[in-house]
Amino acid sequence: MKLTVLGGGGFRVPYVYQALLHDQGSPRIDDVWLYDTDPARLKAMAEVLARFADGSPDAPRVTVSTSLDDALEGSDFVFAAIRVGGLAGRMCDERVALDLNVLGQETTGPGGLAYGLRTIPVMLDIAHRVRRLAPNAYLINFTNPAGMITEAMQSVLGDRVLGICDTPSGLGRRIATTLGLDPSRAQFDYVGLNHLGWMRRVLHDGEDVLPRLLADDERLGGLEEGVVFGREWLRDLGLIPNEYLYYYYFNRDAVRSILDAPQTRGEFLARQQAEFYRRVTEAAGGGAVRLWRETVANRSANYMAEAKGAVQGEAEADADFRPDPAHQGYAGVALAVMAAVSRNERATMILNVRNGTTVSALPEDAVVEVPVTVDANGVHPLTVTQPDLHQAGLMQQVKAVERLTISAAVTGSRADAVKAFSLHPLVDSVDVGRKLLDGYVDRIPEVAAVFTGGRG
Repeated sequence: MKLTVLGGGGFRVPYVYQALLHDQGSPRIDDVWLYDTDPARLKAMAEVLARFADGSPDAPRVTVSTSLDDALEGSDFVFAAIRVGGLAGRMCDERVALDLNVLGQETTGPGGLAYGLRTIPVMLDIAHRVRRLAPNAYLINFTNPAGMITEAMQSVLGDRVLGICDTPSGLGRRIATTLGLDPSRAQFDYVGLNHLGWMRRVLHDGEDVLPRLLADDERLGGLEEGVVFGREWLRDLGLIPNEYLYYYYFNRDAVRSILDAPQTRGEFLARQQAEFYRRVTEAAGGGAVRLWRETVANRSANYMAEAKGAVQGEAEADADFRPDPAHQGYAGVALAVMAAVSRNERATMILNVRNGTTVSALPEDAVVEVPVTVDANGVHPLTVTQPDLHQAGLMQQVKAVERLTISAAVTGSRADAVKAFSLHPLVDSVDVGRKLLDGYVDRIPEVAAVFTGGRG
């Protein structure tokens, strides 16, 4: 089977390839195509994968390409993990908002809307190409903002598009592990949108073990979300929120922390990645793999630093950190999806999928993030307890903003874009909403092109 990775020069690609190396099922992926617009990044990542493949005679062959159509043609699965505008765009996503004292973050708040505006036209073009060149393929979307992008692409490819974020699955796994339980025997009652959801129950052998965790000072305090939100707030809520809800529940704290830091997350990654790609071309033998692991460890140590009382770029990586292909979120979930579809290895996971009747407070064609089962017949959302008023209200407002953003990206409507920025819960003023849009149009060419007919 053929797997195409769009954004093939990106940092997550080795996770996916390592998972493929460990996959002994049949049929399996034996043909991997890496597509990227940057030949140098492709070359560097191909070198890392080649080192991982050493000693594996049945390793999937790797082909790199800067031709999108060649990479897509005949694919059985497509992983999409692209960054329109690159890290330069991400830095502008952050700084335009921060200059107006509004949250500057990649996917949450106005930065996520700017990211969506410039990404949706490109992803819709990809969807049309997939429909023409690989009509039977499933497209597994990692591209952020994942929920918004998945919803836009479903207008072309329907339910053959699904979105993956490792945060909910990782949260459930960590809760079970913290309690000394086997995560594979746990069921997760989770509901929300991408980067906006709540773990409300964790069932292990029929027992909801979440109250046990909430009552345990040491274990709750040691959980990553215990550090981010504080034990008292988690107990007040009676559940564990997705870590990105930090930006809603502690918005002023987050903005101040990011403003006070010497660099944003995007600025940190831009410097780090430039150094990695420069050095990896000079590495010999196993040096490329070692450099990738060191870089990933440093990225992980500084993830959401502002929520953990750290300074972006200054957190020290764990000396024992070693990326584990069996549990590296995106890759693990993606491989489980492929096995379920191609080999009918039925699996349950949390994905971004079409709502249908799952969440009654949202339209049927809205994309939500909920537990699903996946098999050879496709993706099937599970029945969930309906969200409470505070959850449903926040989901509705953010979903309205996402749909306005999709409309603006497709039609070029400035009015819809202004409404999207102004109605976002983390933007407190129509005047600020207009200034945000103007700032992104002025500083990011790909956003400006949405409103000038220069899309393509």
